[in-house]
Amino acid sequence: MGLDSRILRSAYAGKRVLLTGHTGFKGGWLAIWLASLKADVTGFALAPNTEPSLFEDAGVADVCRHERGDVRDLDRLRRLVREVRPEVVFHLAAQPLVRLSYELPLETLESNTLGTAKLLEAIRLERQPCAVVVVTSDKCYENRERVQGYREDDALGGHDVYSMSKGAAELVVQSWRRSFFPPGRLADHGVAIATARAGNVIGGGDWARDRIVPDAIRALSAGYPVPVRKPGAIRPWQHVSEPLGGYLLLGAKLLGPDAPRYCEPWNFGPAPQSARPVAEVVQAAVEAWGSGSWSPSPQANAPHEAEVLRLSIDKAFARLGWWPRWGLREAVVRTVAWYRERERGARGKALRDLTEAQIVDYLQPGAEGKAA
Repeated sequence: MGLDSRILRSAYAGKRVLLTGHTGFKGGWLAIWLASLKADVTGFALAPNTEPSLFEDAGVADVCRHERGDVRDLDRLRRLVREVRPEVVFHLAAQPLVRLSYELPLETLESNTLGTAKLLEAIRLERQPCAVVVVTSDKCYENRERVQGYREDDALGGHDVYSMSKGAAELVVQSWRRSFFPPGRLADHGVAIATARAGNVIGGGDWARDRIVPDAIRALSAGYPVPVRKPGAIRPWQHVSEPLGGYLLLGAKLLGPDAPRYCEPWNFGPAPQSARPVAEVVQAAVEAWGSGSWSPSPQANAPHEAEVLRLSIDKAFARLGWWPRWGLREAVVRTVAWYRERERGARGKALRDLTEAQIVDYLQPGAEGKAA
């Protein structure tokens, strides 16, 4: 089955879903999407780490049960799993920034790696059957600056602490799956676990620092040139709807009769032609905004950042029927349109409705043609 709104609604309507990280950018979008599918969503996360935030702007707490807490707290996680009895778990809670990991290395490692282990341990100790999608990162791979996209069986690694923590989270999932939740014995324990690795995600509501699109929106709103650290760096750009649709499709597979076949790592990246230089993304954002400019802004003694990163999505296409629907240009236009509406004063239900409307458009038959 490919990505289809009817299939997703059938899979999630009425399901008890535990979503960690719902106060973040991707987590907020996923909470809104799950609520539109009539899932019973409980979100668990720290307070939003940006101001403004999608969580506050779009009133994400209005569409789910909001529980504040830290994924490093095993006792709290156990109580939550006991209370919610989730049928599906999406684990997105993390310290999500490469450059911040240089400032907070231990917190990054604890949140991203130990936090993942503690969530899986809470599920194990509470003996809770469920489908689990653990979201890591495209940066979990040992990046050798190669032109070819990384495949799911390529070596894990990481130059920086963030990347290492995501590679380590992959190993944590692999270990818990082999030790406690082997797919061949799913009938005994009931826990089907997969990991998901996405590309560089853009979309309305991201306000993180040191990410090019939020940086661009802040600069364009203020009327000054967008500073670009590495104009030539190539990244696998994609609209937030792309990986979230992949996570939902993967979760639906883990709920199905062939779940053991999908208890593996999966890449959800853009079409190959959407792996483009940063400068091209910024120029597209300037054009979509309707005014402004950008300028190279290299930083002396800056932390290491990869020059080239691409993902292979052949596996997701061949076995899930998943393929990107929006190309880079469409992704940028949709993203800038969201921020423009916010600048015009949209908040709460209006922004939530806009988010849902973009998801509906993304799911329309024929949207795949815009991936070119």
